Amino acid sequence: MSLALSTLIFEWRRYMAAVIALAVAGLLVLSLVGMFMGIGKTFSATIDRSPAHLMVLPPDSEGFGGATQPRRNIPALFQHPEVVEVQPYTVRWAMWSNFPAAGQPAKRDGVQTIVVDPVKGAVTMPNDFNEDVIMALQEPYTVVIDQSSLAKLGVKVGDKATMNGRTVTVRATVANYPSLFNAMVFTSRQTAKLLNLADEGPRVGSLLVKVADPARTDQVVEELNSMGKGQYKAWTRAQLSEKNQEAMFKESFIVIILGFMLLVGIFIGVVITWQTLQGAILANIKEFASLRALGVSMGALNLIIMELSFWVGIAGLGMTAILLMGVNALAGAFNLTMYYPLWSILTIGAMLLTIAVLSGLLSLGVLKKSQPADLLR
Repeated sequence: MSLALSTLIFEWRRYMAAVIALAVAGLLVLSLVGMFMGIGKTFSATIDRSPAHLMVLPPDSEGFGGATQPRRNIPALFQHPEVVEVQPYTVRWAMWSNFPAAGQPAKRDGVQTIVVDPVKGAVTMPNDFNEDVIMALQEPYTVVIDQSSLAKLGVKVGDKATMNGRTVTVRATVANYPSLFNAMVFTSRQTAKLLNLADEGPRVGSLLVKVADPARTDQVVEELNSMGKGQYKAWTRAQLSEKNQEAMFKESFIVIILGFMLLVGIFIGVVITWQTLQGAILANIKEFASLRALGVSMGALNLIIMELSFWVGIAGLGMTAILLMGVNALAGAFNLTMYYPLWSILTIGAMLLTIAVLSGLLSLGVLKKSQPADLLR
């Protein structure tokens, strides 16, 4: 075990402030990234869990959105021999009202209506819907909502409510489809027609496509784009997910908030870590003077300080991970989805190590006070 690591272990109290400062700096930025990306994942949850292997969007689309394309693109896609199913991804807005019981508040809110085909394995049916939910959706005028939205919509399983003035029944609930804004309501395509929510016009939104051999999805995407000649654009779900993440960070307010928090985190981390390391080195200045008296060069002592600051950074990363698990647990209790892309974890990890090493560099000047002659005083 190196001298720097043993010093950190046996005198951890002196360095705890620096470790906490680094952990708070990392947690500040990562929690915001996780929240914003989690919101984006909530909006695309039905697509991420769809059996679809690829999606077809309008040609000028650079991500999942509200643009439309001609309905004639559906039969055109079947010209590819490996395409086995194509269905439009239909999301419509509706006004929801409950039937409040005595003492219960009336709830009136806009909801996102997700139209699915209630058949197991259908391209529009999320993979995590069990058999009971699928059977419930097969009944006319029935809907399924996320369990976290029950209180928000003022209903429980078995209750009736109205959507756009038509009475519907909540037959079942699902999990992992929370929404910070408008609740998601799932209904069958047949029920959507009864509620005047089906889109039967000449234009459709995004298209969900299933292919015969999932291993050939990338090749099918290239071939479909070649066949389409600019009439549409096919994406793999991985490509679309990456584009949606990029689109999230093109929003100016998100960039401003994250940029500001990043600067604050760096400032807090550098200042507190630097001052803590300086204080710890000063507390051990006689030990460093003894090492100089034994012939240890100033360069070797500088390396000890730099290694010590590196280990402080590693400890800060470990505490960040522990605190982040606590934040995730708290978010889960409030049905808030958190998502951390790999690039964000790597970036923040590199940032914390850089802060620790920079603080070590700023603290090297203290070693000049470690004069062997001071041991004689």
